[in-house]
Amino acid sequence: MITHLRGKLVEKNPTHAIVECNGVGYFLNISLHTFSLLSDEENIFIYTDLLVKEDSHTLFGFAERAEREVFRLLISVSGVGASTARTMLSSLSPSDVRDAIANGDVPAIQSVKGIGAKTAQRVILDLKDKILKVYDIGEVSQQSNNTNKEEALSALEVLGFTRKQSEKVVDKVLSQDTSLSVENIIKQALKNL
Repeated sequence: MITHLRGKLVEKNPTHAIVECNGVGYFLNISLHTFSLLSDEENIFIYTDLLVKEDSHTLFGFAERAEREVFRLLISVSGVGASTARTMLSSLSPSDVRDAIANGDVPAIQSVKGIGAKTAQRVILDLKDKILKVYDIGEVSQQSNNTNKEEALSALEVLGFTRKQSEKVVDKVLSQDTSLSVENIIKQALKNL
């Protein structure tokens, strides 16, 4: 119903902001992420999401559209309410939440106060496909501590191969011998691409 507000920033706190639009003051619940992005300028533009329940109408504010989309996805998960979603977006940036879900990183999501292992797993299970569609990023590549692998993948990308295609082949090469040099990884991968 209310998708955004453009008006005068009357009050700004780590958990809420008040924006006046044409004489009407709107109380917005915000995350620390949004708080850090809100400028102290008088006139602001802020994305909103209105949650209507039997006993309340609650307006949430977001500095970025991406944060609002992540918030909406989070509250769609059974057991994750608006306050938990806001806490999540206060502890992690929207891109950190997105990456944690896409990579199935349970410990990262569980690091948020009030989220247990089961809830973290449910968030990942319910949102993995949706979060990839929202951000149109395909499969997010897994984190890797293997610098030889990363260097080889970068080189293969420069040679014109897609990262997804190269990663499968490089993983296969490294599964046979993890001690290969960057040069040998590339040579082996090129034979299989």
